[in-house]
Amino acid sequence: MTHRRIIFKTIILIVLLLLALQSTYTYISGVSATNVIQYLQNHVLSVNSKSSEEKHAVVSTAVKASTIEMPKTLEEYLGLDLKQYEKASVVATGYTAGVESTGKTVNHPSYGITYSGVKVKRDVYSTIAADLNVYPIGTILWIPDYGYGVVADKGGAIKGNRLDLYYETVQDVYDEWGKREVEVYIIQRGTGSLTEDELTALNEKEEVQVFRQQITNKQKK
Repeated sequence: MTHRRIIFKTIILIVLLLLALQSTYTYISGVSATNVIQYLQNHVLSVNSKSSEEKHAVVSTAVKASTIEMPKTLEEYLGLDLKQYEKASVVATGYTAGVESTGKTVNHPSYGITYSGVKVKRDVYSTIAADLNVYPIGTILWIPDYGYGVVADKGGAIKGNRLDLYYETVQDVYDEWGKREVEVYIIQRGTGSLTEDELTALNEKEEVQVFRQQITNKQKK
């Protein structure tokens, strides 16, 4: 096999690898398959040692791979089969750790601390408030358009099938949620307790890191 063909096959493998990781690049850096193909056309394929047939083959491979539909949601990415879980209709509102929701200022000693003792968190697995007689501490719910909610808190107005979903700012509450009636799925019933280590372990699962990066980036904006 000539040196030229080895280089050509190496480029093909690199292109396939980049496109296989397309979703990761798109969420983290905004680099899409189209960007990769454009780069190949403008830079890699301009090398004089490649024949027109070889250049065409590389671009064709990239175009075909870029048409593969990538998962767009966490539910789709994880292959989450919601049909197997019990569901319930709830009224869900958004809340923050601030005075507008909790009456506590940032100087309050328990600011941002939930009834369970863990800190409020907006992540792949976010802290939420519920009626603990309905959903005990540690219960994990799947909430469409929000993600996983872990019951960590309670509230005086949270009775029956009502939830409060944590967001970092009031603007996030208005922009991303507000108040909705929605069907949620009970992924796991809680035992009545939740620790920081348990919540951290949920959010550090390897399979959710692409989407965790997406949520983190959104919060930084």
